[in-house]
Amino acid sequence: MQNPRLASRYAKSLIDLVQEKGQLEAVQSDMLFLQQLVKSNRDVVSLLKSPIIKADKKQKIMAAIMEGRISATTLAFINLLINKAREAFLPEIAVEYTRQYNIIKNISVVKITTAVALDNATLETIRQKVASEIPQQVQLEPAVNADLIGGFVLETNDNLFDASVARDLHDIKKQFSQNIYVSSIR
Repeated sequence: MQNPRLASRYAKSLIDLVQEKGQLEAVQSDMLFLQQLVKSNRDVVSLLKSPIIKADKKQKIMAAIMEGRISATTLAFINLLINKAREAFLPEIAVEYTRQYNIIKNISVVKITTAVALDNATLETIRQKVASEIPQQVQLEPAVNADLIGGFVLETNDNLFDASVARDLHDIKKQFSQNIYVSSIR
């Protein structure tokens, strides 16, 4: 049940409000917390999507979960979503808020996927190298995918740089299946 237009509008409204109040950074950390909560706890997602649980009960549960962890503005925003029966879109709105925040702060999110986890020194070296090529501030998101066998895949905005062993093996397999070295004999 995705609705990118709805998520974009609510995120934009929240960003406009918190920019006026000077709480842009605080709400960004709240949205990151909400994204982590949704990823780690499927019960929260089930709560938000449940048509059986009444709105006032959802507000009390969310207040109990979030108490002391998020700002009052974010909690009021969550209550507004619940009152408008839009709470199921909260995870999507949180992601969209972070995307719009990155645009405002001129931050480029770069995802690097490797076969094994990288240490912090290597990640910092990669971040510096990418930052020298991109005119924006770089935020690195490391991921691990053992199927790559070795090498890495770097994704930023609409660009993909695949320097993985799995990609090389796929290319070699493709070359052998075409067999361009032996002419066809009829």
